[in-house]
Amino acid sequence: MAADRPTDTADNTSSDAPRRLNFVQQIIEDDLRTGKWEGRVATRFPPEPNGYLHIGHAKSICLNFGLARQYNGTCNLRFDDTNPVKEEQEYIDSITADIRWLGFEGPVLFASDYFGQMYTWAVQLIQDGKAYVCDLSAEEVRAHRGTLTAPGTDSPFRNRSVAENLDLFERMRRGEFPDGSRTLRAKIDMASPNMNLRDPAMYRILHAHHPRTGDHWCIYPMYDWAHGLEDSIERITHSICTLEFENHRPLYDWFLDALGIYHPQQIEFARLALNYTVMSKRKLLELVKTKRVSGWDDPRMPTLSGLRRRGVTPESIRTFCADVGVAKFNSTIDVTRLENAVRDDLNKRAPRVMAVLNPLKVVITNYPEGQSEELDAVNNPEDASAGTRRVPFARELFIEAEDFMEDPPRKFFRLGPGREVRLRYAYFITCQEAVKDAAGNITELRCTYDPATRGGDAPDGRKVKGTLHWVSAAHAVDAEVRLYDRLFNVENPDKVEEGQDWKDHLNPESLRTIPAAKLEPNWREAANRASWTDEIARVQFERQGYFALDADTAKAGRPVFNRTVTLKDTWAKIAGK
Repeated sequence: MAADRPTDTADNTSSDAPRRLNFVQQIIEDDLRTGKWEGRVATRFPPEPNGYLHIGHAKSICLNFGLARQYNGTCNLRFDDTNPVKEEQEYIDSITADIRWLGFEGPVLFASDYFGQMYTWAVQLIQDGKAYVCDLSAEEVRAHRGTLTAPGTDSPFRNRSVAENLDLFERMRRGEFPDGSRTLRAKIDMASPNMNLRDPAMYRILHAHHPRTGDHWCIYPMYDWAHGLEDSIERITHSICTLEFENHRPLYDWFLDALGIYHPQQIEFARLALNYTVMSKRKLLELVKTKRVSGWDDPRMPTLSGLRRRGVTPESIRTFCADVGVAKFNSTIDVTRLENAVRDDLNKRAPRVMAVLNPLKVVITNYPEGQSEELDAVNNPEDASAGTRRVPFARELFIEAEDFMEDPPRKFFRLGPGREVRLRYAYFITCQEAVKDAAGNITELRCTYDPATRGGDAPDGRKVKGTLHWVSAAHAVDAEVRLYDRLFNVENPDKVEEGQDWKDHLNPESLRTIPAAKLEPNWREAANRASWTDEIARVQFERQGYFALDADTAKAGRPVFNRTVTLKDTWAKIAGK
């Protein structure tokens, strides 16, 4: 029977409190209550290894593996490797790694494991007069298929004898015919209002080397034929698909019933769509091939490997998928919901570090030359157990150039001539002079500090409204910082006007690289205080955002950080403007 009553979070990561069941859970609960499927729950996640997984797949992963986890069942990772032309071992490896990164494991299986059994079942349908070899070309098949309002026309090869079909199918298997010259089709109903039932193809000829079966086969099963058979062989109970397969369900059922074999239940749910994002594998592959991005794991990509490299946590993705829920109607989700899930998770766990991205030197003229001291800095105000770290302070510092204005407006609460501000964890300072170069650019600020204000308020009770982050110049660590933003600058990149291309909507500001940011020296000590399941170092740069250490750090010889997400939703302001 079922485990403790589940929540509508597919993996129980968000809450232990009971919640309303989604419709898939309700189906499973009803089946378990009536004893259907012998009290088992067996699901599967069936990716085609022709690209990297993206955030849309994460919803299906969390649903299928999460349901198996909730109901003490099983979930198979089954690769639909039926098209060797588009499939690569690289994709198989990346998919396996992504699923493990998300926190799920299961038996790893392949459609190609069942090619022999599928062939035997195809022969059975031929013998039963329910399948035939057709010589029509793809264009001719389309012409015979009819329309939504007009029935199709029978293939001239539909009434071949069983003996002739068996002979031709065996010769197809032996490789006697060229690619595309023949197909094996199911004999169903060319007048069916469901176009999928108008004698669909079961096998096509394709002389291509398969990553796992090599050159053993030169005919490969079509997805609609293979899908139900794989589910049947693995004794899946609930075959959960996205809504585009709803019209394919009658064909799924027809094949299994025609063969008289174990028959799982197909259930459809709405796939995940995000604004400011494309989910098409074809389009993502085009971005990679045309070098609009650095690869499948470019941090701007919606792929799971790209999100991981950007610093998104698997926990935040699982929380996001649970928040989106499972529905029967397609809709587009605001990407802000994903970003907020990431912020919420990182805010609780990411250590704080001070980093100056656009440095402006500050000289504290009344601080002793050659002297330095260490100040206590809080690692995470959301987590008292994270403790504190020591931050060096000296006469020369760096602050953000944008934190100074020579002629500041009334509500600018940062530094200006004669203005006093607080340095985070340190002292009050007052700007006395702005030093400029020959071109009139400000190169340095001369300030004084109040020694009595170390780490707190002024003894005389005076207040300041501005608090700035800073880094000691003598102790600063140089770092490269990559400021990533949304890859597209319109909500629906797939929607294009006449004469436009979807790539015209790429955001030219999606990546800005800062080659010489300044970090406090103890950033690694702070980062190491947090434990992450994927061992990626993540921190919050105070007042800047959340950042993750990139793998390029090793070859760059200095820290390289990717911005995961800003502290606030900056796109809300952009949209408002």
